[in-house]
Amino acid sequence: MDYRDAYQNRNVLITGGLGFIGSNLAHALVELGAKVTLVDSMIDDYGGNLFNIVDIQDKVRINIADVRDESSMRYLVRGQDFMFNLAGQVSHIDSMRDPYTDLEINCRSQLSILETCRKFNQNIKIVFAGTRQQYGKAKYLPVDESHLMRPVDVNGINKLAGEHYHILYNNVYGIRACSLRLTNTYGPRLLMKHDRQGFIPVFVRQAMNGEEIKIFGDGRQRRDYNYIDDVVRAFLMAAVSPETDGQAYNLGSREVVPHLQFVKTLLEVVGKGSYVIVPFPPEKKRIDIGDYYGNYEKIYKTLGWEPQVSLREGLEKMVAFYQKHKEHYWPQ
Repeated sequence: MDYRDAYQNRNVLITGGLGFIGSNLAHALVELGAKVTLVDSMIDDYGGNLFNIVDIQDKVRINIADVRDESSMRYLVRGQDFMFNLAGQVSHIDSMRDPYTDLEINCRSQLSILETCRKFNQNIKIVFAGTRQQYGKAKYLPVDESHLMRPVDVNGINKLAGEHYHILYNNVYGIRACSLRLTNTYGPRLLMKHDRQGFIPVFVRQAMNGEEIKIFGDGRQRRDYNYIDDVVRAFLMAAVSPETDGQAYNLGSREVVPHLQFVKTLLEVVGKGSYVIVPFPPEKKRIDIGDYYGNYEKIYKTLGWEPQVSLREGLEKMVAFYQKHKEHYWPQ
């Protein structure tokens, strides 16, 4: 589907707008002629980074606020045509160490956003960022949207609840909403300064530093990957289609890659670094989901979306970005 004209002069709100996916969405929307407002709490360690929008900062509105603050959101949601709801705590490890904060951000904040829309802007269309982690350990592969959901960590439970709130408000109150269940999204502007938001930033940073990458287990765990441009396109398509209202969709890839192959490809792209296979740390083994790759046939049939960027091409673009802007993303 052609979505490009649908955003011209439309009002768009992005929660978590200074983070990885939000800032990349903002760049695409500015190019499409949208009037973009970014809201971000800038909580340390969650990914908000003003450098992410340095080249479009004069073309967007920025509001530093917490989405749990209903008075701020009441002001921000008024008059918005679309909302990309990306605000959230995404670290599986942090959710186990501090479950109450994860509950606040991934559940209470979602209800706050939806209640504010119910009271002050019932015409908005919301696209929520769900996650493959909602499924837990796969009973069959590829995982489709009908797969049983049994999350293995607090984050997966709370993200699942956040998605259900959106679908509920769509069905009961007519607040148009849908969810995209993201898999391993990677690319420029991804948070790189710590090790608690998945293995991709850790591996990329270690490779670029010329360090040894530790692969847990046996290296045969299979995953699918989506480059950020493909994910942004999925969000933009989902927001303008009435067919997506009340629905949830997997993203995914044609490439299903074991960890070891991912690391070898990354090291070839970077041109330095090494790897070693080591046993799983107990705290990570307990919440590891094993093999996962998603069936994205539903979103393909509805919107015609499919990934376009290969893993090697995406890693080349990602590494080139950080080679140029490393000082803005690496740990201080």
